[in-house]
Amino acid sequence: MKFKINRDHFANGLAQVLNVVGSKATMPILSNVLIEAEKDQISLTTTNLDLGIRCRIKAEVKETGAVTLPVKRLASIIREMPNLDVSVDASPNHQVKLSSGGSTFRIMGIGRDEFPPLPEFGDEKVDYAQSTDETRYILNGVYFNFRDGKLSLVATDGRRLAVVSKEMEIPAASAGAIILPAKTANELSRLLDKGEKVKINFNERKCTFQIATDKDSSGLVDSVYLYSKVVEGNYPNYQQVIPKETHQRIKLERELLLQCVHRAALVCSEKSNSVRIKLSSNLLEITAQSPDFGEAHESMAIGYSGPDLQVAFNPAFILDPLRALPKDEVFLELKDDVSPGVFKTLDSFLCVIMPVRLS
Repeated sequence: MKFKINRDHFANGLAQVLNVVGSKATMPILSNVLIEAEKDQISLTTTNLDLGIRCRIKAEVKETGAVTLPVKRLASIIREMPNLDVSVDASPNHQVKLSSGGSTFRIMGIGRDEFPPLPEFGDEKVDYAQSTDETRYILNGVYFNFRDGKLSLVATDGRRLAVVSKEMEIPAASAGAIILPAKTANELSRLLDKGEKVKINFNERKCTFQIATDKDSSGLVDSVYLYSKVVEGNYPNYQQVIPKETHQRIKLERELLLQCVHRAALVCSEKSNSVRIKLSSNLLEITAQSPDFGEAHESMAIGYSGPDLQVAFNPAFILDPLRALPKDEVFLELKDDVSPGVFKTLDSFLCVIMPVRLS
């Protein structure tokens, strides 16, 4: 195998596949990236057996072939190469020579035969509230629900729940649902800005995402391929958590609310980790206090003529959806100090958050 490649393109490709490899791989081969050279491109593949990713980078291929190399060490070397042109030459014993300007490295690799292939399958079916509690494995991910002409994404940790929906054409034969592991969801979120079109295949045990890459200066060609096992089990009935009635709805400026809550939360501590929201005529007040640091008070003029109301929330539960939303306006719906609060946009997003009991 022999090819010449742009250093920055190579480094970018390695960055796409690097996150899959854990610090404690169960087998040496799982710490490696599979490099395959063919025609005018190379493909880079990594896997931890539960999750795998492959991308393709344009290159000047002189001899086709394949080898695997330690991906983290390789990425560090490529980033530091002195010239834009990098030459890669693999010998039959899997030793790879890397050359750029006056720099030369020789790295021992492992043959491709030991690398577990990424599963492929045909067209069977085309963030932030996730849990980190391993005893509640069903919640350790994002629920993808493909049916009724829309895709709904749901994440919850038992104390808050986020739902976003997008209308799309879903043939009846392709309807279904999967639970995507948290690590997969994070990787998918990171990769989605590489292109505008995504092809999704899934069954009850695995799923794949093919993100068609945009032609830009990054060197990526064709598509990025992400494979993952899915979380097996039935997702809770999240609809039961969403309040059925609207009691008090307030229209708020998202950025202003975000800044006010962020400032108020600066005095919060582990012992007192909550902010109070108080509603009165045309006024929203946000207060926080802790015995260690003191107190903070913020106020916003709002359009509100309902009854006086006070409720407390974990500030992170407010800040997370506000940071995630692109909209300038959000709506906050409240009932009383013991009922869930709801942040929503009027089109596709809502987030239910449980209150903190007022003392």
